[in-house]
Amino acid sequence: MKFLKNSKPVLTAMVQEKTPDGAIDVILNSLYDGADAFGIQLESLEREYRTPETLKKIFDACAGRPIYITSYRNAQSKGMTDDECAELLIEGLEAGADLADVPGDYFCPVSYQLTSDERAIEKQMKLIEKIHSMGKEVLMSSHLNAFFPKDEVVKFAKEQIRRGADISKIVSMANTREQLIEDILIAEELKNTLGAPFLLLAGGKYCRLLRQIGPAFGVCMYLCVQQYKHGNTKTQPILRAAKAIRDNMCLFTED
Repeated sequence: MKFLKNSKPVLTAMVQEKTPDGAIDVILNSLYDGADAFGIQLESLEREYRTPETLKKIFDACAGRPIYITSYRNAQSKGMTDDECAELLIEGLEAGADLADVPGDYFCPVSYQLTSDERAIEKQMKLIEKIHSMGKEVLMSSHLNAFFPKDEVVKFAKEQIRRGADISKIVSMANTREQLIEDILIAEELKNTLGAPFLLLAGGKYCRLLRQIGPAFGVCMYLCVQQYKHGNTKTQPILRAAKAIRDNMCLFTED
């Protein structure tokens, strides 16, 4: 996979900016801090800037690093239909992005972001087929907004891969130490049974440790911020801190 071509877990700098200049500033600073890839959250970009020319300008600043894009139904995309959000994903891929995040509840929103509506699933699979036909890759995301036990999370991840995703992304919760430990065990189970790259994250009071050490248990990448500021995700580790952890942590091996 192009996006996961690094031999180490990928340091992905997330970009949640309203303007192209703001996005490019984050990208340039992240390059100096060691970003391997970028996650450009298109829903954060004000609608007037969502043109092919502007997207290419932002992507060109990434200096050839792989680009992961999201088009969620929040932020500056609030009020857009899922079809419109999906079209923005396609436009981003046409402008040069490599990996598209297809939410697991596109076309039929549900609280845990993995719909069971057959019509919506069919539309998701057709969208994924279209993205693959462009030579691009797909991550399917489900922000669960609650803690789920291991068997349920594994089932969700396998369903994402069944729908055609190349990478599974599950965001669980860790509001207690016990839930954090269970999330780590879930990561280990996904590593052993999923048969595909995965990204297991968490929200909640005890979520940060999983985001810092998840790659020791098979998580394929870090989602980082270059610095904490208004409008970005404070539970994500600072890029330079994640790089220090990754580069100095003794990752588990079989020998």
